[in-house]
Parts: sequence; structure tokens; C-alpha cells
Amino acid sequence: MSSGGEAFDVAEYWRLLVKHRFLIGGAFLAALVIGVAVTLLTTPIYTATATIQIERSTANVVDVEEVSPSESAYSAEEFFQTQYGLLKSRSLAERVVESLGLATSDRFIEQMGGQAPSADGGTAAARVNARRDAAVTLIQDNLVVLPVRGSRLVNVSFDSPNPQLSAQIANAIAENFIQSNLDRRFESSAYAREFLEDRIAQTKARLEDTERQLVAYAAAQQIINVSEGDEEGGASQSLVGTNLNALNNALAQATAARVAAEERWRQASGSPVLSLTDVLQNQTIQRLTEERARLDAQYQQNASVYQPDWPAQQQLKAQIDELDSQINTVARSILNSIRGQYVVAANQERALQNRVNALKGDVLDLRSRSIQYNILQRELDTSRSLYEGLLQRYKEVGVTGTLASNNISIVDAAEIPDSPSKPQLLLNLAIAMLLGLGLGVGAAFLIEALDESLGTPEDVEAKLNIPVLGVVPLLDKGQTPAEALADIRSSFSEAYYSLRTALQFSTPDGAPASLLVTSSRPAEGKSTTAYALALNLARLDKKVLLIDGDLRNPSMHRVVGVDNDKGMSNLLSGSDDLRAVSVPTKHQNLDFIACGPLPPNPAELWGGDRFRRVLEQARAEYDHVVIDGPPVLGFADAPLLASAVSGTIFVLEAHGTRRAQAKGALKRLSVRNSRLSGGVLTKFNTKKTQYGGYNYAYDYNYGGESEKKKVARR
Repeated sequence: MSSGGEAFDVAEYWRLLVKHRFLIGGAFLAALVIGVAVTLLTTPIYTATATIQIERSTANVVDVEEVSPSESAYSAEEFFQTQYGLLKSRSLAERVVESLGLATSDRFIEQMGGQAPSADGGTAAARVNARRDAAVTLIQDNLVVLPVRGSRLVNVSFDSPNPQLSAQIANAIAENFIQSNLDRRFESSAYAREFLEDRIAQTKARLEDTERQLVAYAAAQQIINVSEGDEEGGASQSLVGTNLNALNNALAQATAARVAAEERWRQASGSPVLSLTDVLQNQTIQRLTEERARLDAQYQQNASVYQPDWPAQQQLKAQIDELDSQINTVARSILNSIRGQYVVAANQERALQNRVNALKGDVLDLRSRSIQYNILQRELDTSRSLYEGLLQRYKEVGVTGTLASNNISIVDAAEIPDSPSKPQLLLNLAIAMLLGLGLGVGAAFLIEALDESLGTPEDVEAKLNIPVLGVVPLLDKGQTPAEALADIRSSFSEAYYSLRTALQFSTPDGAPASLLVTSSRPAEGKSTTAYALALNLARLDKKVLLIDGDLRNPSMHRVVGVDNDKGMSNLLSGSDDLRAVSVPTKHQNLDFIACGPLPPNPAELWGGDRFRRVLEQARAEYDHVVIDGPPVLGFADAPLLASAVSGTIFVLEAHGTRRAQAKGALKRLSVRNSRLSGGVLTKFNTKKTQYGGYNYAYDYNYGGESEKKKVARR
């Protein structure tokens, strides 16, 4: 498996699927068989669909607001969701049950595959109610309301084992939905009429009572109002107020006239009489002035010939003086007239002011007496407006209540279906296949996630974080490791050749001079690995010493074929030296030291300085020292050995060593500062495992078949 930080590895997942292919295939086939069985055993279901159209508003036959709330007051989403809810409502299902008489017998319930109410016990009415409830529940459970996207159409579908029954109930639902909508509108109008009748009667009685109180109070307080408008019902005002208003207007006019007259008199009194505009514009003055100018011109003309005392001249002079006197007299009369107009205007203003002042008191007194009158008047006006509004609304409700307009209509009635809609064989098979495949893949991933075994080199490297130096294949049944190692062309021998090569490149100086071969538990192949590794190093013309380091359960002497009468226990205890306990084997350059007599305290022997001196002596005489050590878990021997040698090889059994065991063993080795060269995966089944696209088979006969064919052709 890939680590969390790595990219998605397709090959990794493909290997996992191939590894668990039988599990995935079994789940796939099982789900497919179950899907076919369920499909064939399922009762066929027939679906009938009726299409209805729902408008947000009804046809506006009359321009009168309806009693029921306007659909435009709600959003389109709210309105249509409400309609869908009404289609699924229990009340509509009850209407369908009643209209089709489904509660009168058990036939409908039995057709739908339901359980009819028991006939034992209870009254007939109780059985009918139970049958009705069961029928309503069946209708609601098998009803499907599906809006047509982007339109006002709604498909109303019903599922049942009987095609005729499906069509009948689908049409009944659509028809009863329309009728229930009309009934709700009519019930709303009827309730509104009853409510308005009661309110109109109450308002009329209150209107009459208020009007009587108003008339009685006006008579008692002598309040007389006159209408300001020409029509009845216009704004009214009290008689005193009307007089005050008229006198106030007259006073304003008189004041304006007095101010104008006063201004004329002020100007007239402060200016020469003959320069006044009124004097100059007077026709008499103009005529006398013209006459004087004519006589003065004649006098001046004669003055050039006659002396002033000439009788004719004196006569003209007398006429001119007379005209001057007349002009002055007329001018003074005009001035007196202006003064008289001012006096008259001032007197008129004063008189009107006195009258207005007198009426003000009457108006203030009337206002204090009109407070209750105004309260009664407002109440009367309010009651009259309310009464007229209620009466008008009552007439409108009477009109709308008789209209049968509806905003729901049937577009397509449900037809009897020709073929069942359920079960769908292809769909069920597709679902079963996907479900089986998903369960199989999920189980494979689950098993892989819970798998604690180490089955491949990649598992070892990913889960233990140690390099894999070699992979040793599983021997055929009946074949021993000695027989397999004897055949240098076998895959078993080739695996250990590869291990030897990997060790030679593990350090800059080649294979470590001293090697410990150990494992987490017994029977993982560490003794075979130690023997094969020592044998392969010896075949390189290297002097190799193989030591059986398991002082608790020795087995290497049987593999080599020597006695175990003396060995490492004698050497470590000091009773013998290296040359005395080492014996040559049948293989060239390979010597062996057996375990010897089993000591009571192996850990103390390995932990002493004696072992290190022996190891130094052995390294001086041999090129490589290979120690077949004891298992790590449960004993202190292996960590002591690992701390003394140049390298340690950790052997793991494919699909036999658990990850927790291997981690525990590696942790114990790391505590003693051991130098771990890598791991070896043994008993690897190359016939069943092909990991990451590579086959871990070691075989020199890959061309054998072609060679045989060449020989046959010859």
C-alpha cells in the first residue's frame, strides 16, 4: 500500500484487486444472483399517471377580490410546494377512499398486498374505520407526485399490482383534488358571508344609536351646523362660526380699504393740492385749466399792444382770477373727499372689529360645547363608512361565491398501463452488479487494511521501513532445503545468490565480515538462510565460519550433518578454543561450530567479553562469520549478538510473520544499537503472487521450453 504522502498509485490498487479477485468476483456473482432472484420473485407493479395543470390564479370573471388569500401574495416556490403537499395530504386520500367506496370491503387492501383488519371482535363501525385508515395509508404510501420541471404541470402517479386499479385511483386523486379546491373556495365564501352578515347587523345597530345620540346632543346644546357644500354630506360648520368667518372676511377687506384710504389721505395732506393725481385727473379741473390757459394766452398776446389797465386787459385778468378761484375750490373739495373716504373706512373697520370681537366669545363657547358633539360625529362617520364597506364587501362575496372558477385542470387522464413499471430487470441487475462490485472492493480494502501479515517485499519496506535484501521462494511439497540448495540452477538457490549479491553491495567494503541471521519467532527460515548464505559466500572462495548461535534450541548441526557434542557453549565457557570446536563441512571453504551442550544461562555467555574475543579471533582467521542466532522475541540472546556483529539480517516468513511481531523484534534490536543490513522474505509463493507487475520467480529454465522446441524441430 502507498503511504499517505505519495501520489495515487494505480498499479498498487490494481495489485490489490487482483489479489482479492476471487472475493470480489464472488461478491459480484452473489449480488447478481440475488438481484435476479429478487426481480423474479417480486410482484409486478403497474404505474398509472395523470397529468394536471396548476395555475397560480383563477380566471378573473368579475373584477372583485376573492375571499381566499391571493396566490400572488406567496412566492411561486411556496405556492407550488403547498399544492404538492395538498396532493399528498391525508384529507385528499380520505376523499378518494370515500368517493370510490374503498372502505366498504377488503378487496382494495388485498389487491394492494396489505393486511385486512381482523373480523374478530369490535363493532362493524370500528372495522370500517380500521379499513378506511388502512386504505388511506396505502394510497398515501403508493402515491407519487412529480412536478414537470420548468412548467406548471404535475404528474400524479399511483402504483399497484392491478393496472385498472392504478388508473382508477390516479384519476380519482386528480378529480378529487380539483373538487377539494373548489370546496375550499366555496367554504371560504360561505364563512365570509356569515361573518359579514353578523358584522353588518352589529354595525347598523351601532350606527343608528350613534346618530340618535348626536341629534339629541345637538338639540340640547343648540348646535346648528350648515353645510358648506351644495350636496348632502358635504363639510358642515356651525352658524356662529359661519357668521364669524363672513365678518372676519369683511373686516379684512375693510382694513385693506382703510389702509389704502389712509395712505391716499397722507399723501394728499402732505403735498400741494394742485399736484395731487386725483386733482390733476379730475375732468372739471382739466376743463378749467384749459380755459385759463386759453385766456392767459390771449392776455399775454394783448399785453404786447395794450397796457394792463386797458379795459379789455382788465376784463381778461378778472376772468383768469375767477378761473383760479374755481380751480382752487374744486381741488379743495377733492382733498376733502379723500379725507372723508379715509374717515369712512376707519369707522367701518372699527365697527367690524367690534362685531368680530363679540362673535369670538360665542365661537369659543360653542367649541367647548362641541367637543362631545365632534366625538359623536366622528363615531357616526366611522360607523357609516364601516357599514357601507361591509355592505359592499357582502355584495362582492355573494357574487364570487356563485362562480365555479378553478385554477386546476386535468391535462391527461391516467390510462391503464400495458406493462409493469416495477421490477425493472435491467435496472435491478445493474444495481446488483454495482452493489456486489462495491461490496467486494470494499471488503478487499477492509481486509487489506486489517491485514497484519507481511506478504510481499513492498509490505516489508512500507510497513517496517527496512530494505529487503532478498526474496526466497516457497519450496515444492516434499522438497527439503538441502535438496534445493544442492541444485544450483533451482530458484531456491538463485534466491540466495541474489541475497549474497545484495549483501556484497550493502557496504562500501562488501559483505559484512560478521553477520547475524535472526527472526522474530521460530520456524521462519533463519537457519536455512544462515546456512545458504554461508554456503554461497564459501563458493566465492571465501573462508566462511558458520556458527549455530541458538544455545536454547539448536538445529544447524542436523542441517550440516555433524555431531553436537561440543561447540559454542564450550568455547564461550572457556573449556575449549576456536580450533578445537570448529569442524570442516563437506563444502569447500566452509567450517562449522555447533551449539554444544545446552548451557543454563545462554544470555550471560553471549553478554560476556569472551564472545567478543572469540569473534575477533574468528574474523582474523575467516573472511566471513555467519551466526545462526535465536529468535528475538522472548529472549535476550539475539540483541546481544546483534550488538557485537557487523551486520544483522532479519528473516521474515511471507504471510506468517505479523507486523506487530516484526516491529517488536526490530525495536528490541535497535535498543542494543545493532547494525541492521536488511530483511529477507522467506517462503514466498511465487506461483500465486505477482506484485507490482513483477514475478518473483528465480528460474534458469526460462528458455528451456524454446530449446526443447529447437531440438524437436531438428
